[in-house]
Amino acid sequence: MGCAAQVLQAKGQLQQRCELTRARLAACDLCPRQCRVDRLAGQTGFCRTGALARIASYGPHFGEETPLVGIRGSGTIFLGGCNLGCCFCQNFAISQGDQLGREVSAAEFAAVMLELQTMGCHNINLVTPSHVVPQLLEALAIALQGGLDIPLVYNCSGYESLETLRLLEGVVDIYMPDAKFWRAETAARYAGAADYPRRMRESLLEMQRQVGILRVGEDGCACSGLLIRHLLMPGMLEETKAILQFIAGHLPVETYVNIMGQYHPCGRAGDFVELGREITAEEYAEALAFAGTLGLIRLEQPDFLSLLRRMTR
Repeated sequence: MGCAAQVLQAKGQLQQRCELTRARLAACDLCPRQCRVDRLAGQTGFCRTGALARIASYGPHFGEETPLVGIRGSGTIFLGGCNLGCCFCQNFAISQGDQLGREVSAAEFAAVMLELQTMGCHNINLVTPSHVVPQLLEALAIALQGGLDIPLVYNCSGYESLETLRLLEGVVDIYMPDAKFWRAETAARYAGAADYPRRMRESLLEMQRQVGILRVGEDGCACSGLLIRHLLMPGMLEETKAILQFIAGHLPVETYVNIMGQYHPCGRAGDFVELGREITAEEYAEALAFAGTLGLIRLEQPDFLSLLRRMTR
């Protein structure tokens, strides 16, 4: 399949991107939080990550979207820390809790990528990489020299800086952002990020510009493109519909969308009474039906059968 960054590496441009992003760590402005701390000196801001990336765990993952998993799994690297920090995060311990993982050098980070490739994984799937873009680029340069030759997946919350995303053009093969909240009030309440909806919309458009619709190879595995995730939330079906309308109105109808019904209270969700329940099968079915009325034609539906079982208990 190949990795897009091989072209930048050959032209010497990947090293330039490494240097540009690393310099920004001195007064960190990589994401919309704009913490301005000196991460090169070991200071940490919202993401609680300094000069080195943290890896909480890694391995072949078979629970991702169908085009990523194939028969040998998605080579998933769970990075410690997060720049968004949703109160209901299903990976709360490693994103905001006390299990952020161990700090790794660029060489160690690269070795993990190459190990996942050796295991036969179809791609390198970086989970919450937004706050470690410089460390990622440095590791990627080393991994490419070591023979990395599979697509790179940028699996993020959708809370991105356009300036940082533009430095990833030609580096990322597959963007997999969340589209979480539509209303500023909702994003402020559950993630302390009132600007999330605007940032998310801008990011989706930029990612589409860079990589286009999701493309798959003869083996059915994704090679490049955009894959959007949306997690249904209790009582927030109208926000779901608004997000789907934005996707249908501003992106190609062939855009791959995964409407996920797997929400369950995690992390600090217990602090909010309205987040204390799971999604119903009726809510999930209504969301899927609405997406159909908008003409969206590439929908992943992994949770439908489990939700139907729940409805008929």
